[in-house]
Amino acid sequence: MKAEFRLFALLTLVIAAFAVIYAWWTDANGGAVEWVGTVGLVLSMLLTLMCGGFFWVVSRRIDLRPEDRPDAEIIEGAGEIGFFSPGSYWPVGIALAAATAALGLVFFQVWLIVLGMIAVIIGVGGLLFEYYTGSRRSAEH
Repeated sequence: MKAEFRLFALLTLVIAAFAVIYAWWTDANGGAVEWVGTVGLVLSMLLTLMCGGFFWVVSRRIDLRPEDRPDAEIIEGAGEIGFFSPGSYWPVGIALAAATAALGLVFFQVWLIVLGMIAVIIGVGGLLFEYYTGSRRSAEH
């Protein structure tokens, strides 16, 4: 996870530099800071900072992977990586629920926002527990 942390840390620094340069450039050329682009860059920087922080915390809690060691051999990374879902319809439901909540935000209809958020929570729960209940439950459980 150290490789991922370094990538996101570098990306955070680059986007932060771009945000400062963009704010200065628009202020110098237009007489005022162009806030939409500046805020967009700052929010992008915060997103990459959040992802990098997650990878940093995880990298401190797990052992070094072959990707994190400069002396590792290619064969050390061979084998099973993990379980990947072959297909699920829950992400479609979550997207529709998020779109419903976003539509409620656009028109500021509180009942639609609440309905969409409840549907998002149900969809995330369904996605989370998809392989623990129902016909997809494994024999080990």
